[in-house]
Amino acid sequence: MPVSPYLHFDRAAWSELRNATPLTLSAEDVAQLRGLNEALSLDEVAEVYLPLSRLLNLYVAKAQELFRVTDAFLGKPAAMVPFVIGIAGSVAVGKSTTARVLQALLSRWPDHPKVDLVTTDGFLYPNRVLEARGLMRRKGFPESYDQRRLLRFVADIKSGREGVTAPVYSHLSYDIVPDEVITVSKPDILILEGLNVLQRGGAERAFVSDFFDFSIYVDADEALLHSWYTERFLKLKETAFRRPESYFHHLASLSDERAREVASSIWREINLVNLRENIAPTRERARLILRKGADHRVQAVHLRKL
Repeated sequence: MPVSPYLHFDRAAWSELRNATPLTLSAEDVAQLRGLNEALSLDEVAEVYLPLSRLLNLYVAKAQELFRVTDAFLGKPAAMVPFVIGIAGSVAVGKSTTARVLQALLSRWPDHPKVDLVTTDGFLYPNRVLEARGLMRRKGFPESYDQRRLLRFVADIKSGREGVTAPVYSHLSYDIVPDEVITVSKPDILILEGLNVLQRGGAERAFVSDFFDFSIYVDADEALLHSWYTERFLKLKETAFRRPESYFHHLASLSDERAREVASSIWREINLVNLRENIAPTRERARLILRKGADHRVQAVHLRKL
């Protein structure tokens, strides 16, 4: 039997690790946090995300304790720096929902109320750059990101700098928003969510994942991911795509049958290729893997052994 670097928990066993942690989110909160085509429930939050928030709270507490130990060793205060959590996974797997739920839960723990969330979408090159480089159909692949700027952002956060800025991406215009940034000022915790945040390689000597204190990979079978991507595409066709300013407005008039064909084509030719070549190979670098089944329900959790 192969040796695994992970401890494996089915949903029931993982849920028991909640250890009476109180549920601090309401049904209304959960409704606002769920993704476009996800059936996130209070049970999912209580059985999966509450135990995870408890684990992360313990990790943060130990990190804070380490700063105090360093204080004692140096004989002077050591600057506290944010605890950085990376969340990776495929398109349509529900990374953004996972990130939002964890942000909401972790911000309710008394020792670290300031929890910021940044997605790597803002570090995509603008469309004009992608077009000039012939990369529009490689959007989301590693080469479509300004990796140096992303690395500098995370390094500045982890150095404890104040007023660190990140670009803003609009899913409606499908492009970087000119002259708009978000500012991150020394949060207790930073959650960085994106397709390739666990990836290593390239010319840089340092990698974004080098600055993570904890990392999560959200996983599911390819067939489910294809189905979820198609479902989301159809819902967007009836909502966001109908807005005249949408980059995909020309797709709003497609029949459902034709929209399914277009979605499947995009999935096979772009998202599936990126998943197999760049995203899935990073799964085993995560400290924790959330394994999803039907309806986006987490079926199993794999926690890397220390």
